[in-house]
Amino acid sequence: MTRVIRDRDEMRRYVRMLRKNRFPIGFVPTMGALHDGHRSLMRRSFRENDRTVVSIYVNPLQFGPGEDFERYPRDIDADTSACRAEKVDVVFAPSAAQMNPPGRTTQVTVDGVSEDYEGETRPSHFAGVATIVATLFHIVQPDRAYFGQKDYQQTVVIRRMVQDLAFAVDVVVCPIMRDPDGLALSSRNVYLSAEDRKEALRLPTALARAEQHVLDGETDCARLRKILRAAMRSKRSDVALEYADVVHPETLVPLGRVEGHAVLLAVLRVGKTRLLDNRVVAPPGTAAWEG
Repeated sequence: MTRVIRDRDEMRRYVRMLRKNRFPIGFVPTMGALHDGHRSLMRRSFRENDRTVVSIYVNPLQFGPGEDFERYPRDIDADTSACRAEKVDVVFAPSAAQMNPPGRTTQVTVDGVSEDYEGETRPSHFAGVATIVATLFHIVQPDRAYFGQKDYQQTVVIRRMVQDLAFAVDVVVCPIMRDPDGLALSSRNVYLSAEDRKEALRLPTALARAEQHVLDGETDCARLRKILRAAMRSKRSDVALEYADVVHPETLVPLGRVEGHAVLLAVLRVGKTRLLDNRVVAPPGTAAWEG
């Protein structure tokens, strides 16, 4: 039976009970609008822990001016049903007043890895993410926390925060889940019309094309960037590539050559919808990627 907890003190009492019984806790932080990508994280947690907690909180701190905070999809009943179907033990759905109390003066910033790409486009985004994720970690005290690879830069930021602040939590990054047409699952995909979706497919197609070039022996990152950009050009004026790069998987520093694992990062804007995607690539013969 899935229990819904809305009060952080009640959540702490539940966690103390789990700790007393030495039950490992898996944690999946979400903003709701749950899809199969989220479900895959829940299933991984269910396999690896005695108890699984899913948080549902649309975090206003990670939305910039003019972004889609007000229209972001919300359906707590459907989300709770999805969690129940995946045998989640607790849905933690705190109020904004509990997570972001009036007069808050503290925020968590992660320098370096948060500054480029999404950080340049959305300057306050990662401070908002890190602040709320740190707060959730303090409340839930998980042994393992599960994040999807789709938001690759976010996973790097969270891992750096966990390392620097000595959180006793293992950050587990899980593979991107995709629809049959290749588009990465995202809560924002509901904004796409049928024609928009055709344009959106330029993103995974470009990443797959660049990956194939790496597998065929291409290591020059300047050429790979050109391949990515060319594959995402559109005749529609409201389809725009925001960035496409080849970066180091841990530092996100742009690479000159692919000599080991590298990450292809790209964001395509289709109409008013920003779509993020990425691929971890490596030349033939490189050891398997362990995330």
